[in-house]
Amino acid sequence: MLDRDMREPLFDFLDEQFGKIRVIEEKVIQGSRADVLGVLDGYIVGFEIKSDHDTYTRLATQIKDYDRFCDFCYIVVGGSHRKHVAEHVPEHWGIIAVTDEGSFLDRGADDNPYARLEEQILLMWKRELFALLDMNGCPKYRQKSRQFIREYLLGNIDHDVLKKQMTDLIFERDYTVFDEQKTLTVKKHIRKKMSGDRKRAHTKHYVGRKKKSDPDVTENGSKVSRKNT
Repeated sequence: MLDRDMREPLFDFLDEQFGKIRVIEEKVIQGSRADVLGVLDGYIVGFEIKSDHDTYTRLATQIKDYDRFCDFCYIVVGGSHRKHVAEHVPEHWGIIAVTDEGSFLDRGADDNPYARLEEQILLMWKRELFALLDMNGCPKYRQKSRQFIREYLLGNIDHDVLKKQMTDLIFERDYTVFDEQKTLTVKKHIRKKMSGDRKRAHTKHYVGRKKKSDPDVTENGSKVSRKNT
């Protein structure tokens, strides 16, 4: 099976296994691109897909990156990898097989001892970081950078409380704000362009117009003083 053929059966399987889950696809974590991140109530779960056409060439690096980011990690494989995949992942990683016969949980995942909230908080949008400040009665810090706010939250809020609040906010995340921002940006660009067109239309009468003869210069090129004419 190809990667694209495995995703829908995987998502159906996750809905059955976890119930309430929010899926984020193709998210960059560390130096890898996570195929699927699942956000649960207080947990972040990573799913690395290896289709029948994939190799394990980059898996060692991917495992390190997933381990720093996810509370639980799974490798999702097609039928050709099913027999030997356990040899390529740590014992705390779970294994899910997606084949023509269906989706199967071959091994459950254990708690990942390497997960770091410092990495997970990178998922949060700036507006969500502001919300976390408000939820915990912290100063507004509206003019501060994302990095400053992240470090403040990590240093002042209990990590278990913060993790639960983070996953709650991601569940409520509204991606349509990007469409609204894109629309506003396009409108702003159009207004700016139209304003520039009006300015050019107002001045084009003078641009490139042949300069009239200077009335203060005689035919032989000598200056004529207006005071004496």
